[in-house]
Amino acid sequence: MKTTLDELQAFAAVVDGGSITAAAERLGQTVSGISRSLGRLEQKLATTLLRRTTRRLELTEEGEVFLARARQILAAVDEAEEQMAARREQPAGRLRVDAATPFMLHVIAPLVDSYRAAHPQVMLELHSNEGINDLIEHRTDVAFRIGTLRDSTLHARPLGSSRVRVLASPAYLARCGAPRRLQDLAGHTLLGFTQPEALNDWPLRTPEGTPLRIAPAIASSSGETLRQLALAGTGIVCLSDFMTLEDRRSGRLVPLFVRQSLDIRQAIHAVYYRNTALSSRITSFLDHVVQRLGPRAFEA
Repeated sequence: MKTTLDELQAFAAVVDGGSITAAAERLGQTVSGISRSLGRLEQKLATTLLRRTTRRLELTEEGEVFLARARQILAAVDEAEEQMAARREQPAGRLRVDAATPFMLHVIAPLVDSYRAAHPQVMLELHSNEGINDLIEHRTDVAFRIGTLRDSTLHARPLGSSRVRVLASPAYLARCGAPRRLQDLAGHTLLGFTQPEALNDWPLRTPEGTPLRIAPAIASSSGETLRQLALAGTGIVCLSDFMTLEDRRSGRLVPLFVRQSLDIRQAIHAVYYRNTALSSRITSFLDHVVQRLGPRAFEA
């Protein structure tokens, strides 16, 4: 059997207090409890640590050697506990964050500098994955997910929702004209996603009353790639507000079908495993993101 921390504490307290009674009072235990701890410790070590006389307890030579190592162990534990307490007050260590490339570029990256200024001891690792990856397998602390969540093992903190819009660049519209009716889209270059198929449902009502499912002429797995294609005047795209806010404000991308568009939004969550005890790194980062984005995040 291995020596326990309680037994080491009892041994050191007896030596420091000079008696089992004093050690019991110091540790808030019974005299019999301290005596049993000492007995178990000596039995495990197969040696006598203390000589018991009618007046006092004296360390044996083996006891003196073992006491020095026991104090080192107890001091190391105290130091580790102090470090953990300090981390709760001042976040520190490595924080692995995962998000799809567009969300990482347009939402997370602009917040990194201000977060690091507030928490300089946190080392950020930023990973961009277009698909839904296993958080534990990829050693991810917190991830940002767009759309419907399906993994019930995740704890989700909602951050808001982002509307999707049909957009094109002024250069494309000048060259190809602006579509006015849904039927007009058949004569245009449509940019869409390779997967999931649901991302090719545009917020335009069909005669059946459902969103329009388009067949893209050019498809990509990356929303940022589609954005760049649209900015280059390649075609018409449907993207989420969080990644096109500045493009729309500057006029680089122009909304189409404004009056006919449905108000369809993508839910955005920060996720982490339910059985994970939240470290101060995770909570501080999420609190910073929520505070910086504000109560009307992604709305424009």
